[in-house]
Amino acid sequence: MTTVLNHWIGGAESAAASTRTAPVYNPATGMVAKNVLLASSADVDGAVDVAAAAFPGWRDTSQARRQTIMFAFRELLNERMGELADILTAEHGKVTSDALGEITRGLEVVEFALGMPHLSKGEYSENVSTGVDVYTLRQPLGVVGIISPFNFPAMVPLWFFPLAIAAGNTVVLKPSEKDPTAANWMAALFTEAGLPDGVFNVVHGDKEAVDALLGHPDVQSISFVGSTPIARYIYETASAHGKRVQALGGAKNHMLVLPDADLDLAADAAVNAGFGSAGERCMAISVIVAVEPVADELVAKITERMGGLRVGDGLRGCDMGPL
Repeated sequence: MTTVLNHWIGGAESAAASTRTAPVYNPATGMVAKNVLLASSADVDGAVDVAAAAFPGWRDTSQARRQTIMFAFRELLNERMGELADILTAEHGKVTSDALGEITRGLEVVEFALGMPHLSKGEYSENVSTGVDVYTLRQPLGVVGIISPFNFPAMVPLWFFPLAIAAGNTVVLKPSEKDPTAANWMAALFTEAGLPDGVFNVVHGDKEAVDALLGHPDVQSISFVGSTPIARYIYETASAHGKRVQALGGAKNHMLVLPDADLDLAADAAVNAGFGSAGERCMAISVIVAVEPVADELVAKITERMGGLRVGDGLRGCDMGPL
């Protein structure tokens, strides 16, 4: 029987109300590995309610206590990143080395968030006008929503939720339904690190769940990474509801190779950038502009390297995983 991945709400797995599901494939085999629940608007409302209820307690938790929990999460993630890498490879398809690299980049953000007591300092200006002093405070917003893409199931959420949580916010994450398990794994790990229930919640779903987050009056901000058309939709919809929005759209990247370049190094960089992460990343090099007279030689070097790429199951020592 195919297993079903539940949401993560209030510090535990939650089946919620909706029974709609979507298949989660192992791209190396083409087989359905599990099904994932797709949240209804009511399910999203429930997750937001839990996050909103957890916010006052987390906001009032001392920065010292928050940092203790963040550091514990950092240590657990560092120790057990191999488990998460296997999940990424099994659901996204990228090879294990790419998966470990993704997690390492995300871990850097966790480490940056450990400096939140310094990052959240306000400012004080004395006597800006006669007898008038001015000061600023940086305070958490409340419930924040995160919508992340399929190509980096660990790194992109890790761009956002460690900083949001360290700053005193509570989070509802909606990961891609194509590779959703990493989100639950990280939420469970954070709970193990001592995070109070309800501070970090995961709802799985499709457009219905996204729209529910964008329009919910208790969600104060939205962070998104994905395609440019959807980024535009996210920005327009969420901002129309008065939310703060960061919506990062897809990139198109060009590599410029000048005549004095090290062509072996350039060819290696082009192949690694184009075929790493199974070729599924917005930072991939999709266009190379070669300034003559190096174009033919560069093409020959890239062709040679492409011929040696081993494509297959990312758990079996290949160079490029399946799409």
